[in-house]
Amino acid sequence: MVNETNEDHESTQQEIALLVDTLRKCFGALKARYYIAEYQDTLFIEVEGLEDLSETEITEVAAPVLNELDADFEEISLVPYQPG
Repeated sequence: MVNETNEDHESTQQEIALLVDTLRKCFGALKARYYIAEYQDTLFIEVEGLEDLSETEITEVAAPVLNELDADFEEISLVPYQPG
């Protein structure tokens, strides 16, 4: 996300927050959060309960939601929620 204006940055953050909340609801989780590894241009989304699901189940739930994301990341990775 090079040369991003403050307005673009805020819009991207809002879109990501909405995405994370949508995924949280889709998985029936109480907790979810995200962090961005800028050096890898990767968005990591932690969702509570993913550790109990197969990769196929995660993909079936997440793919339709992730396909709607407009943000420009090299990779988006869903991982189990880690307390702390």
